[in-house]
Order: sequence, then C-alpha cells, then structure tokens
Amino acid sequence: MTFKGKALGASCCLLATATLAACGEATVGTDAKPPTATAKADPPVSKADPAATGTVAGAVATTPAGGGRPGVVKEVADPLEADSYPAPASVKHASAATPAKAGAIVAAGAPSNAEVRKELAQMQAVERSSRQAQQLRLTPVPGGESIGGNGTIPIPTNVPEVVQKVVAGANAIADFPYVYGGGHASFVDNAYDCSGSVSYALAAGGLLSAPETSGQLESWGAPGPGKYITVYANAGHTYMYVDGILYDTAGRSGVYTSRWQVQPTDNAGYVVRHWPGL
Repeated sequence: MTFKGKALGASCCLLATATLAACGEATVGTDAKPPTATAKADPPVSKADPAATGTVAGAVATTPAGGGRPGVVKEVADPLEADSYPAPASVKHASAATPAKAGAIVAAGAPSNAEVRKELAQMQAVERSSRQAQQLRLTPVPGGESIGGNGTIPIPTNVPEVVQKVVAGANAIADFPYVYGGGHASFVDNAYDCSGSVSYALAAGGLLSAPETSGQLESWGAPGPGKYITVYANAGHTYMYVDGILYDTAGRSGVYTSRWQVQPTDNAGYVVRHWPGL
C-alpha cells in the first residue's frame, strides 16, 4: 500500500482544520502562522496545563527547544490513527531509555563531522549506492509497510555521527506501540505517537531538547530537504526520512511492528525541514 490511504486522510483533515486550531502552531500571544493544509493529524502533550488561563480543554503549554515560542497548543484529532495500529488499553510495554542513551551506540570507526564535510563530494556516489542496496535488503511484514526482522535498520557507517545516533534512537523505539499523545509529556514513555516518535529519535542525536508536536516541527531546523535527515510536518502529523529510509507510524503492519518502512509515502501537504549541515 504505497500511499497508505493518505489521500483519504487529506480530505478528512481539510475539513477538520476548518474548525480546529493547528496542533503545534496555535499559541497564545505569539505570531503564530496558519497551518499548512494537512493530510494527517497528531496530538500535543497529553496533559493539560493547570496554570494556563483562557485555554480550551485538553490544551497544554509547551516550550519548543532551541529558544522556540512558548504557548498553548490545542489538541487535533489524528485521521491516520487507525493506520498506526493504536494499542488497546490492555497493552503494557516497558518504558524506553532516555534518548541520549538510546543514541549512544554508533558504528565503530565512524568519520567525524569535519571529515564527512571535507569528503562530501567524493562520498555522494558511495552513499547513493549504499542507500539503494539497503532498500533492496528491506522486506515488509504482511499487512503493511513495516520492515521485517527485528524491526531495526543497520546503523550506516558512512554518515555523520549525529545521524548514526538518530538511527540508533529511532531503532530503540521502532516497535513500541502507538498511543495518541505518547512521548509528549516526557521522552521516556512506553508508547509513542508520530511526533513523539520523531522527537525521540531527533533527541537521541542531540537535535531536540524537549518533545515537540507535529505543528512545532514545522519550524524545526531549516527549510527544505536534508542530505541525511528530512522531517515532514504539518499541523497534525509528522514523519521523517533518515538516510533514505521512511520512519513513520502510519502504515505500520501491526501493534508491535516497526516504524521503519519499505516504501516511501506521499509527501504532499507537508512542510519540509532539515537540520543545517545534515
């Protein structure tokens, strides 16, 4: 299922965004911008801010990492929640480690960031070949696009160390259950939704200091695609490509199957972001 029903999600979300505020961009007393037309949706932190006044029920005060705009973010329903195999209440999963520990395992002999930048031109052809070979080795689990095996991808050796740490962090929670709002109150959780998943992996690489909603990730990093990491986000949903492999909650093959997926997805309707230099 190449686009995993995201065209249907687009029509639902266009109706929803006419009446609901953006997940990560609706703030109090800030210069919030209107959300991008979206095909997916994802919630903010699951706990309401008791100190906030004049807010809607279920809103939560958040402060984006890196000096972002503090404010109150309203909850937005997730049209693709069913595609993410949300875990039933009976599912109990052990909590994850902190992202820093999850991303501490990198491949031996990795080049430094400076070395990678210096040899970037020579490495491009090698990276393309390696990425294509890795894609060929990935096989999906029946019933969706999740990769098989233990649900993790090999940590590449020909990328900057920070990218290796993001892959390691993403691997650490690749098969955790999906729960709406999971991973927002804290990086350490026992289930993660789409933005909680992306936030955890980015934090493992030192690219986030606090969980962000999908709307907040619309302004993460810098505009445009990255060489190694590209985040796609809108007012409700987010996912990313790391070294050419899709990391997404929607389209998984089951409750405990991987967030790494074999096929790319429809990127229409999303803000495209990357970290400078990556």
